[in-house]
Amino acid sequence: MARLSLDQIQQRLQDLQGWKFGNSAITKQFTLKGFGAAMALVNKVAEAAQKANHHPDIVINYNRVTFTCSTHDAGGVTEKDIALAKQIEAAARP
Repeated sequence: MARLSLDQIQQRLQDLQGWKFGNSAITKQFTLKGFGAAMALVNKVAEAAQKANHHPDIVINYNRVTFTCSTHDAGGVTEKDIALAKQIEAAARP
C-alpha cells in the first residue's frame, strides 16, 4: 500500500479529531475513567487490529492509552492507518 503525502494525511486527519501526525505516524492519546476502562479499550482495539491484520503501537499509563499508527512496510502513514484510527475512534465511543 502506498504511503500518503503530507497533504493527504492532513486532509484525512480533519475527520479524526485529536489525531496528530509526526515521526511518520499518526497518534492520539485517550484519557479514560480508570485502568479497567483503559484495558477494555485496548482489548477492543486489539480485536479490531487482529481482524484487519494491522496493529498499532500501544502505550498504557494507568488511565491513559496512546495509539500510534504507521505502516512500517511503506515507511509512513497509509490508508490502513487512517482506517485503523477510525476503528479506534469507534471503539472509544461510550
